[in-house]
Amino acid sequence: MSHRLKVGELKEPYLTDEEIWRTFTIVLSNKSVKSSTYKYALIKSLIENLYQANDQFELTYDQLAYSFTKIYWNLIVHHDLIRQNTGKNARVVTIIKDIQTKYAIPSEFSFDKIDPGIQVKLVSKVKSVMKINVYGALYGDTRGRFYAFNHQQEYFQLNPTVYTFMLNYQRLIVNLTNYHMASMIEDLNEVPSVNYLLGKVESIAKRSSLRSYEKILLNYFEACCFYCGKALSDQKRETHVDHFIPWSFVQSDNLWNLVLSCNRCNSSKSDKLPEKLFLEYLIERNHELNTKHDNEDVSSLMTNYKDNKIIMLYDYSIKNGFDIIWSP
Repeated sequence: MSHRLKVGELKEPYLTDEEIWRTFTIVLSNKSVKSSTYKYALIKSLIENLYQANDQFELTYDQLAYSFTKIYWNLIVHHDLIRQNTGKNARVVTIIKDIQTKYAIPSEFSFDKIDPGIQVKLVSKVKSVMKINVYGALYGDTRGRFYAFNHQQEYFQLNPTVYTFMLNYQRLIVNLTNYHMASMIEDLNEVPSVNYLLGKVESIAKRSSLRSYEKILLNYFEACCFYCGKALSDQKRETHVDHFIPWSFVQSDNLWNLVLSCNRCNSSKSDKLPEKLFLEYLIERNHELNTKHDNEDVSSLMTNYKDNKIIMLYDYSIKNGFDIIWSP
């Protein structure tokens, strides 16, 4: 059975958009055997980490497991959607509930509020489950054409054509995955409707607070708005951390895509894309961050950052419908 595979080699290095769409359609439909929501969560984890891949289109198991764990913690604990499997409780559910009980973590705690040490333990346990039940299963559904993986080396490598495809159609893939995942969760849990669940599934990857990033940026840069230059006060509501490329497209929190903003600009910009002049400013800002070798946290957060990634992200966001350009 494919889910038991420990190594999966990439079988076709080149696929057309039509071939990729056909495979995605099968994976998301009832033609693909799904006893749990794992496959949807893996697709969401891949999208969240698209811009963290290195030049060989590789991601680590730790990166994917972190996103995977965050998705399930926020579904199971934060939203009380316990049933994620058609049979007995999914192993991920058991692991998460055991950790919550052991450390007496309140249900209102989203994943990013958990103690970092507990997060590491939890992600490690979930990573082991992914090796057994997740990577091989989706690999089998995609007939080995979407990615390669290796449990011993703990690396995951996307097919370059699939990587480009996911960038091109990212927003549509996210919407389709969210809908089908919400629909399956509705069947498994006693909840009002798929529409009720969509909002929860759409937001499960989002942090409840970007405070840690705010501290880093204030430590290295002047306390002024990235967009209008207005001085930022120490008052809680005056300083905001904004996703330069909207979070609804990026689906992740990356230091190189986060800027300090005043309340007025943050509210006015909302889900829009800043004019391209600000992209040049952001690249200059990121060059400065890349020189902060004295801070291991910053160096880690800037891993795999390259100028062409943020430029590519900007261009692909326009292709995906974020074509309303904003300026202060």
